[in-house]
Amino acid sequence: MSDNEKKKGPGRWLLAAIPLVLLAVMVAVFMRADPTSQFEAAFPPVEDLTIERVSFPEPGLMRVHVVNGGPQPVTIAQVTVDDAFWRFRLDGDPTVARLRRTTLDLDYPWVDGEPHLIRVVTSTGATFEHEVAVATQSPRVNAQYLSTFGLLGLYAGVLPVLIGLMWYPFLRRIDRKWIHFYLSLTVGLLTFLVVDAFEHTLEASAMVPEGFAAVGLISLGLVGAVVGLRAIGNLGRGKGEDTSALTVAYMIALGIGLHNLGEGLAIGAAYSLGEIALGSFLVIGFALHNTTEGLAIVAPIADERPALWHFGAMGVIAGLPTVFGAWVGGFSYSPTAATFFLALGAGAIIQVIIEVTKLVQRSWPKGLFTPLNALGLILGLVVMYGTALMVTA
Repeated sequence: MSDNEKKKGPGRWLLAAIPLVLLAVMVAVFMRADPTSQFEAAFPPVEDLTIERVSFPEPGLMRVHVVNGGPQPVTIAQVTVDDAFWRFRLDGDPTVARLRRTTLDLDYPWVDGEPHLIRVVTSTGATFEHEVAVATQSPRVNAQYLSTFGLLGLYAGVLPVLIGLMWYPFLRRIDRKWIHFYLSLTVGLLTFLVVDAFEHTLEASAMVPEGFAAVGLISLGLVGAVVGLRAIGNLGRGKGEDTSALTVAYMIALGIGLHNLGEGLAIGAAYSLGEIALGSFLVIGFALHNTTEGLAIVAPIADERPALWHFGAMGVIAGLPTVFGAWVGGFSYSPTAATFFLALGAGAIIQVIIEVTKLVQRSWPKGLFTPLNALGLILGLVVMYGTALMVTA
């Protein structure tokens, strides 16, 4: 039998399955014998409940969303609101299995604008708490709120990106050294975005139940975005060929779109939870952010003449996720999902920075490290910092 026949034969799959079968047998034997069972009576159970959010569907009704992130089932016994025990209704069994969710409804006379401290007490006496900074009625999925959050996403994401794309005619009329300056400025803008995205990722991950492994979600998002975008960039490209400028522009739009999904989540969640001060400034701040991101998208194609529809497509890719993010954040914000998508956005922007840097390096041997290009990079950071000061939440 030839080497090729050996490689293609069915025996190779059997060889791959043997370790998996042995591993399954080992796990089954361990679970049946369980040498740790003798310690269970001597030590208290490990419990880890997370109150993901508290919503107020209507006056007099408080809804507590709970996740069991621990290794064992947890039985909910009591609930206190502002140190007073309160009767509650569960949407299922009081014993919550590992990685399962449940909701607790309390007929509580909450007052709009007041803070509340909610504690969930388990059957073992362990307590888990969550503070509501401002009680406010939660939005419902209806035409009014869908249009409201949609408009917020439109003003914060879609329109500013489309406005930023209008810098393209200006870039077409400047010298090449200034094109490299704006490409370097793009790297500065994106560098600020990736740090900003990673900061928000860490903030969201602090609320992820331990059982969902926030570190794994972040790793999956970061690495998955870098590898995925790299694979997309290689589609239709011959061996040894560089990524085209138009492809880089689309990659920037996609990376910014994933980042704007996180911004939309922040906008929707802030409005729905009543934890926003001067909400209009939050939208304005993101709008200023996203206008400069439009410049980042068109900078790589300053020497090209793509069809007009490309600009519309890139604007939608970069801006529309803000609308979807606002809907999700407004109606059903989840720290677990937010952590993954924010990490995905950060990873996408990292890959975009790599591609833009390569684009500068190809046409300018010294790359980013000329005085003018270095100034552009620093200016990009300064511009994004200045617009970030407008974001008040």
